[in-house]
Amino acid sequence: MPKIDNLLAILWMLSSGKKITAKQISEKLEMNIRTVYRYIDTLSTSGVPIISDTGHNGGYTLMNNFIEAPLFFDFEEQTSLFHAAVFAEEAGYYGGEALNRAISKLSNYSNQEQGTKINKHFNSLEVISRLSSPSLVPLLKELEMSVTDRYSVKIHYPKSGEKQLKYRLLDPYRIVYWNNKWYVIGFCHLRNEIRSFRVDRIKSLMLTENKFNRAENFSASGFFMKNLLPTIEDNERITSLVINGDRRTLDDICQHWFLGHYLQERTLNQAVFLLEKDMLHTFVPYLLLAYGKSIQVIEPISLKKRLVEVLTDLMKFYQV
Repeated sequence: MPKIDNLLAILWMLSSGKKITAKQISEKLEMNIRTVYRYIDTLSTSGVPIISDTGHNGGYTLMNNFIEAPLFFDFEEQTSLFHAAVFAEEAGYYGGEALNRAISKLSNYSNQEQGTKINKHFNSLEVISRLSSPSLVPLLKELEMSVTDRYSVKIHYPKSGEKQLKYRLLDPYRIVYWNNKWYVIGFCHLRNEIRSFRVDRIKSLMLTENKFNRAENFSASGFFMKNLLPTIEDNERITSLVINGDRRTLDDICQHWFLGHYLQERTLNQAVFLLEKDMLHTFVPYLLLAYGKSIQVIEPISLKKRLVEVLTDLMKFYQV
């Protein structure tokens, strides 16, 4: 049995809460009693609070508060948890306080050598992101509670394009984090359909006593992306967008959250997308203009004309 397995086996035996002797451990795990002593020393130096009593009724036990200690993570697992905490903090995760407590426990139950090694890896990583507003934390916690317990909420939410607030009764199905923004997806009783709402636009929220049911196989991410990137069903309205450019620029375009969804073919210096015609002339020109002369639109000709129109409008706007 590998060393780590023996260590875990001894740890589980000690976690029973009963005093256990080295002889009992050696018989149970079929190993030399001197090996047991070495494993006990290894666990102790690793931060496991083992109490050793000598004498006729002696043996090993664990401190009462060991139940509060984190699980027996190896070095890579501990480092990964520290790194995950960095990502969560920069994303504006609303459970940051609890996460910091968990990370503190990992630090407290690591010996000096482990702590030094983990800190070196921890300090090797930085995440740069736009943080969510701290004011969202109470809203997100209440929404999570309503999602978990399946209670409807009353929210005041401004209608798009209007300053007037709309009262809505919402059955929140899931909380979604996308592109540095938090969203709640659920059934809106005002619209009588599933909708998504940006949490930072919710002006007030109140939990109700109304319980709701949700389909167990509901996919919030699937719903969100389907509305964000609608499927093109009318083949007669589909047209090809052909772009030439250098490899790095095309890589960036093909990985774009919007255009990448419609990528059909890619070569070293060319990318082909299939898009709905109205979409092509409404959104795409503004996306492509950001790449300047590093790309060239080959097809369709109508998009070239549309790019000229957009640039002309911008020139007129700034010449006023």
